[in-house]
Amino acid sequence: MTNLTFKQFRYFEALARHGHFGRAAEACAISQPALSMQIKALEEELGAALFERDRRQIRLTSFGEEIARRAREIMRSLDELEGYARASRGGLVGRLRIGVIPTIAPYLLPGLIAELTRLYEGLDLHVRETLTPRLVQELNEGRLDMAIVALPVSEPSLVEASLFTEDFVLVRPRRDEGKPVPNREALKEMRLLLLEEGHCFRDQALSFCNRSPHAAQPRDLLDASSLSTLVQMVEAGLGVTLVPEMAVAVETRSASVSVARFRTPPPSRTIGMVWRRTSPLAQQLLQIADVVRASAAALRPSGAAA
Repeated sequence: MTNLTFKQFRYFEALARHGHFGRAAEACAISQPALSMQIKALEEELGAALFERDRRQIRLTSFGEEIARRAREIMRSLDELEGYARASRGGLVGRLRIGVIPTIAPYLLPGLIAELTRLYEGLDLHVRETLTPRLVQELNEGRLDMAIVALPVSEPSLVEASLFTEDFVLVRPRRDEGKPVPNREALKEMRLLLLEEGHCFRDQALSFCNRSPHAAQPRDLLDASSLSTLVQMVEAGLGVTLVPEMAVAVETRSASVSVARFRTPPPSRTIGMVWRRTSPLAQQLLQIADVVRASAAALRPSGAAA
């Protein structure tokens, strides 16, 4: 097997991950016929089918599943080799793949990217926004170098570095302006609007209200896919919600809502960075962590605790 190429394995892994030729081709920035040709060449070289194909879908064969596992290991090793090369050059240059959860990305990234670009001219940033479980998976598969998430992640293969603590605030209809801020017991009796399942911020909000994220939820809980939608639902009078402090300025600037702080101790979350324990970029990522802290501090209201 002298004709196997890294490019073929990269295309194969994308197709195995997406389960669709069109989406895999788009992810690899090539045409669908070119992707199909490379997959066919790989199957011919290996002497066995990697996928079962029909009109509706494709799926890995048992042989393909084993090759997919080994391909991920190969690509992770090559990514780490590239990382060692970058680390040996010193400083921060080359590609850096950053993952961020959706309740942080829209608020932190604009300032963070601008600052990283200013400080490190040779840095080629690639940003991925998705939920924590997917970020952890992609870190472990070598498709991300680091991620900014809510801690703890408690993944043995990853290093966690705490960056800052962020309070949650109460967002309620404008007509409630000036009313006493409910405590967690009173909040349990209100119609609480939350992000849909899968968001760690949902679990944190439920925890503050002494509601188990895994228990069946009452009908007065309404779900949304973004913080922006939650605030709009509050403006429409459908209930109240909790919003992380960094999102307040963006999400409430054009909404007719009231924002109130909870009494001490307020609900909060710890934001941190995670990366693989085997990453050769650990020292460079600690530098990135300092930049993230500074960018987050610039978003913090005057007088707010760090």
